Amino acid sequence: MKNRQAEIAAALGVVPPFADSAALVTEIERRTAFIKQCLLNAGLKVLVLGISGGVDSLTAGCLAQLAVEQLRSETGDAAYRFIAVRLPHNVQHDEQDAQDSLRFIRADVEDCVNIAASVQGMTAAISDLQALSAARRDFVVGNIKARLRMVAQFTIANAHNGLVIGTDHAAEAVMGFFTKFGDGACDLAPLSGLVKGQVRAIAQHLGAPEHLVYKVPTADLEELRPGKPDEEAHGVSYAQIDAFLHGQTVSDAAYAIIVRTYDNSQHKREQPLAP
Repeated sequence: MKNRQAEIAAALGVVPPFADSAALVTEIERRTAFIKQCLLNAGLKVLVLGISGGVDSLTAGCLAQLAVEQLRSETGDAAYRFIAVRLPHNVQHDEQDAQDSLRFIRADVEDCVNIAASVQGMTAAISDLQALSAARRDFVVGNIKARLRMVAQFTIANAHNGLVIGTDHAAEAVMGFFTKFGDGACDLAPLSGLVKGQVRAIAQHLGAPEHLVYKVPTADLEELRPGKPDEEAHGVSYAQIDAFLHGQTVSDAAYAIIVRTYDNSQHKREQPLAP
């Protein structure tokens, strides 16, 4: 069991547990520097990220804002900026959390694109959806939402010659818990390799509100189950996933679920098949 855990952790570049607060600060600095270098390497000055109200986008957004503020200070170039985008589908049930996230991040620019009309247009145009069961249709439409949100972010980034930030981290990557070519699509993923507890620790260190740091994670893509917890979809808790990725002992049941899900979702973490 330990060998498989180590193999998966290595493949995902999992960061070891923070030894102390100094290690946490060093990781924040390293990831902020990474974001800055991505902009410099690309010769671009704008970052774009969708803010959902969850701790992942909150943390990535904070790092993005730190990065552009440092670049402005270091270069004297005021063109460096971060655009935080709200991407609700009609009225989001936890919109207050999203607004609280925006208030805390204090992005240079805030934008909002309601994707409801786009989702409705897409679903109306695809007759194949009509024959599906209500539950299956809801799942498929949920993936449409995730993909259209990324279309919006890349469109905004294109308009400003910028880069799109993703929020994927190791605890989601191991479970394949992202929509292929949806929220899995981005130019840079500054949370990569972190487990969920580490993302929360960074957000807490940066001073984020407790109700956002420890909010129950949800992809919130299903109309029939708004706010459905990630952990319910996983079948295991984030605490178990984090422990697995850090080489700690987990139950046989949790181990089996994580390994099976990782293997079944391998296609999401690879480039398209080619001859």
